[in-house]
Amino acid sequence: MTTFEYVVVPAPKRAPKVKGAKTGEARFAHALTGVMNDYGAEGWEYLRSDTLPCEERSGFTGTKTVFQTMLVFRRAIEQEASNFGLPAHDGVETPEQLAATLPAPAALAPPEKRVAIEPHLPEPRHEAAPALPRLGSARPTAPAVTGEAHVPPFPASAPDRAEERGQD
Repeated sequence: MTTFEYVVVPAPKRAPKVKGAKTGEARFAHALTGVMNDYGAEGWEYLRSDTLPCEERSGFTGTKTVFQTMLVFRRAIEQEASNFGLPAHDGVETPEQLAATLPAPAALAPPEKRVAIEPHLPEPRHEAAPALPRLGSARPTAPAVTGEAHVPPFPASAPDRAEERGQD
């Protein structure tokens, strides 16, 4: 069974000056060729390139999204076929072959008598709730008459204010 391992590396952002490469594209292609040949010498196969978003810090509290171009390489890993601790079999067994190896139903022990056990749950504790302060009515009440001027609970309307000033 063949499985793969992967390595992801950033694509070069700047291409170094190279003798014979006059344009930016030619220098960039030379830089990519160098990266691919380096990983190819180690047994890595170039798979693809991806451009992915990445959040970076901007200032003290801000972030900005930048796009990174990544090169993806893979190489094969040969693993031994493992049967995960099961006994080795030469061939595939059919259901009939498996049934022949099982003990007969009569040879099985009788099932044990099962007793239903109910879980013991503690009794809920009902504690007295702390007394909350009583709230008054939602309607405003008139202040007690003490000989002082009466102040209405809400702003007076325009005609009421005219009467208070002695105007009609």
